Amino acid sequence: MNDLVYAWLGDSPVPYRQGWDLQKRLHKSRVAGEVADTVLFLEHEPVYTAGKRTGRWDRPAIDPDAPIVDIDRGGKITWHGPGQLTVYPIVKVPDPVDVIAYVRMLEETIIRTIAEFGLLGHRVEGRTGVWLTSDPDRGLQERKIAAIGCRIARGVGMHGLALNCDNDLSWFDMIIPCGISDAGVTSLTKELGRDVTVAEVRPILERHLADVLGADGYSHTDGAELLSGVTVGG
Repeated sequence: MNDLVYAWLGDSPVPYRQGWDLQKRLHKSRVAGEVADTVLFLEHEPVYTAGKRTGRWDRPAIDPDAPIVDIDRGGKITWHGPGQLTVYPIVKVPDPVDVIAYVRMLEETIIRTIAEFGLLGHRVEGRTGVWLTSDPDRGLQERKIAAIGCRIARGVGMHGLALNCDNDLSWFDMIIPCGISDAGVTSLTKELGRDVTVAEVRPILERHLADVLGADGYSHTDGAELLSGVTVGG
């Protein structure tokens, strides 16, 4: 894989539909070979996104402060918002396309990233995302620190991963995150007992993502400029 282009969409949370429209525009351009592999880094305004497997019973009551958006990734419902580092790799996936292998690569990126903070992340059979092991001595159940949901269309990925840094975890109380009722949700801040910001985590995750995807390196572009050209629904 050639160099990745990283685009930070700015310090202000991005409305979900605006970020999604940018994904779709970049996806179309990447399929056509008009742009390089591009990875969007951002924080969203509060939103619940419902994947293809979301049932009626999975949906919380409508909250004007956090709308529900139905999207084309796999999986069930989850939350995105401020304090959560959300990453959308719009990248060409090598042939033959192996969606499971690609998901495992995103999980590996998170596992390596949180290891630099002294946390041991792991996978759970039959579940996507990255988890921390239960600790009965501390009264802690198994808990999810990062969610993954992706779609690969015409050989190019969309959507991606979301790592909880210093977000408000009470938003997850409204739903059964990703349809999993027997585990909790956590963040770097909660686990470490100190404020761990998106700004602190982002450069670490950038480095590991490039390595896991096999990129030769990475560069940065002005994500705010990319976002400014997006008209929602256009």
